[in-house]
Amino acid sequence: MSDQPGVQAVQPPGHTLPIGKYSPAVSVPLDGGRRMVFVSGQVSSDAEGRVIGPGDAALQAETVFRLLSEVLAEAGGELSDLVSVVVYLADMADFAAVSAVRNRVLGDPAPSSTLVEVSRLAIAEHLVEISGVAVVGEGR
Repeated sequence: MSDQPGVQAVQPPGHTLPIGKYSPAVSVPLDGGRRMVFVSGQVSSDAEGRVIGPGDAALQAETVFRLLSEVLAEAGGELSDLVSVVVYLADMADFAAVSAVRNRVLGDPAPSSTLVEVSRLAIAEHLVEISGVAVVGEGR
Protein backbone atom coordinates (compact mmCIF):
# COMPACT_ATOMS: atom_id res chain seq x y z
CA MET A 1 0.00 0.00 0.00
CA SER A 2 3.01 2.25 -0.22
CA ASP A 3 1.61 3.60 -3.52
CA GLN A 4 -1.22 5.26 -1.58
CA PRO A 5 -0.04 7.88 0.94
CA GLY A 6 -1.67 7.57 4.35
CA VAL A 7 -3.38 4.26 3.59
CA GLN A 8 -2.64 1.74 6.34
CA ALA A 9 -3.33 -1.93 6.91
CA VAL A 10 -4.99 -2.64 10.27
CA GLN A 11 -3.95 -5.85 12.07
CA PRO A 12 -4.92 -6.10 15.76
CA PRO A 13 -2.46 -8.07 17.91
CA GLY A 14 -3.61 -11.64 18.49
CA HIS A 15 -6.24 -11.37 15.75
CA THR A 16 -6.78 -14.23 13.32
CA LEU A 17 -4.18 -13.97 10.57
CA PRO A 18 -5.55 -13.63 7.04
CA ILE A 19 -5.59 -16.86 5.02
CA GLY A 20 -4.67 -15.01 1.84
CA LYS A 21 -3.21 -11.71 0.69
CA TYR A 22 -5.55 -9.22 2.34
CA SER A 23 -5.71 -7.10 5.48
CA PRO A 24 -8.27 -7.44 8.27
CA ALA A 25 -8.96 -3.77 7.54
CA VAL A 26 -7.59 -0.86 5.59
CA SER A 27 -7.66 2.68 6.94
CA VAL A 28 -7.88 5.54 4.44
CA PRO A 29 -7.35 9.20 5.45
CA LEU A 30 -10.14 11.73 4.96
CA ASP A 31 -10.21 15.45 5.67
CA GLY A 32 -10.58 16.82 9.20
CA GLY A 33 -8.54 14.07 10.87
CA ARG A 34 -11.09 11.41 10.02
CA ARG A 35 -10.38 8.02 8.48
CA MET A 36 -12.55 5.63 6.53
CA VAL A 37 -11.97 2.05 7.68
CA PHE A 38 -12.88 -0.85 5.40
CA VAL A 39 -13.14 -4.02 7.50
CA SER A 40 -12.79 -7.34 5.69
CA GLY A 41 -15.34 -10.05 6.37
CA GLN A 42 -14.87 -11.41 9.87
CA VAL A 43 -15.75 -14.97 10.81
CA SER A 44 -15.97 -16.78 14.13
CA SER A 45 -12.40 -18.06 14.55
CA ASP A 46 -9.75 -17.74 17.22
CA ALA A 47 -6.17 -16.56 16.64
CA GLU A 48 -5.16 -20.08 15.56
CA GLY A 49 -7.99 -20.27 13.02
CA ARG A 50 -10.18 -22.68 15.00
CA VAL A 51 -13.92 -22.17 14.52
CA ILE A 52 -15.71 -20.75 17.57
CA GLY A 53 -19.30 -21.95 18.04
CA PRO A 54 -19.73 -24.55 15.32
CA GLY A 55 -23.45 -25.00 14.68
CA ASP A 56 -24.40 -21.94 16.80
CA ALA A 57 -25.18 -18.91 14.61
CA ALA A 58 -25.87 -16.60 17.58
CA LEU A 59 -22.52 -17.40 19.23
CA GLN A 60 -20.77 -16.97 15.91
CA ALA A 61 -22.45 -13.58 15.41
CA GLU A 62 -21.36 -12.51 18.93
CA THR A 63 -17.79 -13.53 18.09
CA VAL A 64 -17.85 -11.79 14.72
CA PHE A 65 -19.05 -8.51 16.25
CA ARG A 66 -16.34 -8.80 18.94
CA LEU A 67 -13.73 -9.25 16.20
CA LEU A 68 -15.17 -6.32 14.22
CA SER A 69 -14.94 -4.25 17.40
CA GLU A 70 -11.28 -5.27 17.92
CA VAL A 71 -10.36 -4.35 14.35
CA LEU A 72 -12.13 -0.99 14.64
CA ALA A 73 -10.48 -0.31 18.01
CA GLU A 74 -7.05 -0.91 16.44
CA ALA A 75 -8.00 1.74 13.86
CA GLY A 76 -9.17 4.16 16.58
CA GLY A 77 -12.89 3.44 16.25
CA GLU A 78 -15.76 1.41 17.62
CA LEU A 79 -18.89 -0.37 16.40
CA SER A 80 -20.90 2.87 16.57
CA ASP A 81 -18.63 4.25 13.82
CA LEU A 82 -19.92 1.70 11.30
CA VAL A 83 -21.80 3.32 8.42
CA SER A 84 -22.37 0.10 6.46
CA VAL A 85 -22.32 -3.65 7.07
CA VAL A 86 -22.73 -6.69 4.85
CA VAL A 87 -23.92 -9.89 6.53
CA TYR A 88 -23.35 -13.22 4.77
CA LEU A 89 -25.36 -16.19 6.04
CA ALA A 90 -24.80 -19.79 5.02
CA ASP A 91 -28.45 -20.51 5.89
CA MET A 92 -31.30 -18.00 6.01
CA ALA A 93 -32.78 -20.08 8.85
CA ASP A 94 -30.15 -18.36 11.06
CA PHE A 95 -31.47 -14.88 10.20
CA ALA A 96 -33.42 -14.35 13.44
CA ALA A 97 -30.53 -15.43 15.69
CA VAL A 98 -27.98 -13.28 13.87
CA SER A 99 -30.37 -10.33 13.56
CA ALA A 100 -31.04 -10.38 17.33
CA VAL A 101 -27.31 -10.06 18.04
CA ARG A 102 -26.90 -7.38 15.37
CA ASN A 103 -29.81 -5.34 16.73
CA ARG A 104 -28.39 -5.52 20.27
CA VAL A 105 -24.78 -4.56 19.50
CA LEU A 106 -25.27 -1.86 16.88
CA GLY A 107 -26.38 1.58 18.01
CA ASP A 108 -28.43 4.35 16.48
CA PRO A 109 -28.38 5.49 13.85
CA ALA A 110 -28.04 1.97 12.56
CA PRO A 111 -25.58 1.52 9.69
CA SER A 112 -26.81 0.72 6.21
CA SER A 113 -27.00 -3.03 5.81
CA THR A 114 -27.06 -5.76 3.21
CA LEU A 115 -27.87 -9.39 3.98
CA VAL A 116 -26.93 -12.15 1.57
CA GLU A 117 -27.46 -15.90 1.79
CA VAL A 118 -24.51 -17.77 0.31
CA SER A 119 -24.20 -21.43 -0.58
CA ARG A 120 -21.12 -21.75 1.64
CA LEU A 121 -18.52 -19.59 3.36
CA ALA A 122 -14.77 -20.26 2.89
CA ILE A 123 -14.76 -22.67 5.84
CA ALA A 124 -17.85 -24.88 5.97
CA GLU A 125 -18.32 -24.58 9.77
CA HIS A 126 -18.70 -20.80 9.55
CA LEU A 127 -22.36 -19.83 9.50
CA VAL A 128 -21.98 -16.04 9.38
CA GLU A 129 -19.47 -13.54 8.01
CA ILE A 130 -19.75 -9.76 8.39
CA SER A 131 -17.79 -6.96 6.74
CA GLY A 132 -18.16 -3.26 7.38
CA VAL A 133 -17.19 0.29 6.57
CA ALA A 134 -16.66 2.87 9.32
CA VAL A 135 -15.77 6.54 9.58
CA VAL A 136 -13.59 7.22 12.63
CA GLY A 137 -11.98 10.28 14.11
CA GLU A 138 -12.80 13.95 14.39
CA GLY A 139 -16.18 15.15 13.17
CA ARG A 140 -17.92 11.77 13.07
